[in-house]
Amino acid sequence: MRRRPFARTLSAALALLAAGVVAPLAAPVPAAADGVVIGGRPVQASEHPWVVALASRDRFGGTRAGQFCGGAVVGTRTVLTAAHCLSREVLGVPLNEVSDLRIIAGRGDLRAAGGREVAVQGVWTNAEYDSFTNAGDVAVLTLARPLPASAVIPMAGPDDAAYEPGMTASVFGWGDTTGAGNYARTLRAARVKVLPDGICEEAYPGSADGTYLAGPMLCAGELSGGRDACQGDSGGPLVARGRLIGLVSWGSGCGEAGSPGVYTRISDVVPRVADLMRVAGATARE
Repeated sequence: MRRRPFARTLSAALALLAAGVVAPLAAPVPAAADGVVIGGRPVQASEHPWVVALASRDRFGGTRAGQFCGGAVVGTRTVLTAAHCLSREVLGVPLNEVSDLRIIAGRGDLRAAGGREVAVQGVWTNAEYDSFTNAGDVAVLTLARPLPASAVIPMAGPDDAAYEPGMTASVFGWGDTTGAGNYARTLRAARVKVLPDGICEEAYPGSADGTYLAGPMLCAGELSGGRDACQGDSGGPLVARGRLIGLVSWGSGCGEAGSPGVYTRISDVVPRVADLMRVAGATARE
């Protein structure tokens, strides 16, 4: 969940009502999907083609093209996102009942008609994902049609310097820009710093929000707050030195001092993702 469900769900629902937007009754506002990037700036999708939106108009309506989470393109037919984005808690129904799950690529403005909408053909959700600690928060989407090779971002391996504390990184998404349910319609990015594990271990020693675990998680943000991911950004990419290092996963609040963002550490999942990509590639050639 990028930020815990209940208070965020309520504030987002109230924001939709205030805006005169009527969502399907069966489709609750995504609980764990956090809003617009806090302290961010608008960016062009064409300059960051590996950032995609996860969407389902059946579940989340058409105002923002059904966007509810983010994702990162790591292969022409492979997108990484957060496992919690595909949970019943977020979707409102079991994943197998969502008939129009797709990704939107190359479209910065969710109201526009540009870019590509590609159906999701297959989903692998990490069976080891722990919704109590939030460890293992990753899912792999196999697309029905390939994206251009130019849309693919490389994944940073275990010894990559991009993970070093102090490294400048950028987080991308269409989520809540204020923490009060003000969702963005255009792609945004915020610069954050990769932080030492000890910072998040102290901030999240174990509570209803989750427990920070250094192996599968990555700590990033600003100690003073102000720049962060939020509701609706879940599953979106954290990028440093041109490589994918994290996926927006969870945290407490949005952009608050002393509560950095917690990301799924990409180096922890690279081997499994590579195996799944090989299987998907072989199936596509058959």
